[in-house]
Amino acid sequence: MDAAYDAAKVAQPGWAQTPLWKRAELLHKAAALMREHAAPMAAALVAEVAKPAKDAATEVLRSADLISFTAEEGVRRLGEGRALLADSFPGAARSKMSIETRVPLGVVLCVPPFNYPVNLAVSKLGPALIAGNAVVLKPPTQGAGACLHMVACFAAAGFPAGLINTVTGRGAEIGDFMTLHPKVNGISFTGGDTGLEIAKKAAMIPLQMELGGKDCAIVCEDADLDLAAAAIVKGAFSYSGQRCTAVKLVLVLDTVADALVAKVGAKVAKLTVGAPEDNADITALVSPASAKFVEGLAADALAKGALPVAGLTLKREGNLIHPLVLDRVTPDMRLAWEEPFGPVLPIVRVPTVDAAVAHVNASRLALQGCVFSSHIDRALMIADAMSTGTVQINGAPARGPDHFLFAGFRDSGLSSQGVGPSIEFMTKQKSVVINLPSASYATG
Repeated sequence: MDAAYDAAKVAQPGWAQTPLWKRAELLHKAAALMREHAAPMAAALVAEVAKPAKDAATEVLRSADLISFTAEEGVRRLGEGRALLADSFPGAARSKMSIETRVPLGVVLCVPPFNYPVNLAVSKLGPALIAGNAVVLKPPTQGAGACLHMVACFAAAGFPAGLINTVTGRGAEIGDFMTLHPKVNGISFTGGDTGLEIAKKAAMIPLQMELGGKDCAIVCEDADLDLAAAAIVKGAFSYSGQRCTAVKLVLVLDTVADALVAKVGAKVAKLTVGAPEDNADITALVSPASAKFVEGLAADALAKGALPVAGLTLKREGNLIHPLVLDRVTPDMRLAWEEPFGPVLPIVRVPTVDAAVAHVNASRLALQGCVFSSHIDRALMIADAMSTGTVQINGAPARGPDHFLFAGFRDSGLSSQGVGPSIEFMTKQKSVVINLPSASYATG
């Protein structure tokens, strides 16, 4: 880790002086190489993190597109500055001009998670590099192989030696050392509650963090229930629920609860369970610990009176949890508040929309949410009342497209993400003030 930071510190000043167009050119080359060599990255995602094959290929190509878009957006944003004259402020004379620009942070530590080890790595790498930073990348323990394939594309694209440094290892062993290193100038982290500990220790280091979510779907009595059911099932069970933007709780109005539960249950009963190579809908979770945690959440709810839907039962085979929908979940159950990073969907029946919004706003996790209603004005009012970073109307929570703003409130994050906000995070503002001559040249 010391060697990685030392190399980054040496390489960064020269990279910051590299013309912006040249930085963009190298990013485009890395993106092209990722498209050319997508197969081994996708295969690694299938083997390492049990991502269905079709989703693995999509992640790689989406990531290449993200790099290309970042290069173009970086040229647009970082190529601009602002000149400000002093006499635009009351009482000041036209005696000074401020030139405002953005400069790189320096050395940025990038820590992506296991569930999107390629996409969420490049969502950090791209903005950091176009902004003129050097990078130390710590891949997830599971997903490191796919991440290293991606880094090889950057190396082959011709980036300077020492600019991108990769160190593998378990966060429990090297986490404190890498995040508290004296040569780190910024940290971009995606993960769980570990991020809360990083934030407590990081002091003055700029932080960009996404720390998970308890993403709630509010279903109103005027909602299109077929649309809502389809979106909820896709949102909750895509990649076996191992997504920070997965639907983690449904809050449905009493008057339409029976109909929605029946529709959701029927769709979930059709999901396939099996191997990622076979593109099964539900595959093994990333670790025994994760599977045990999800199983424990479901068991707690069942013990307290939650009802399985559509003949589904709590079934675990090693890391594999079979899909489960639990109706009549109540606030005293852990599933009403904790994030079940797996294929278990809790449904809470509520008497009013106000009660649903109150539940959303009482959660410590506030990444995304969604609301289903046939009246856009009502949906907008509900979305406005929901205290979450993003609210989707008549659709499931989702991160993409990758250039959209992506932010979390409360314990779900710090600083916004998305291409533009990430580029801005990777820089700091600087002004140079020119003191103008006091003589008047108005008469020539």
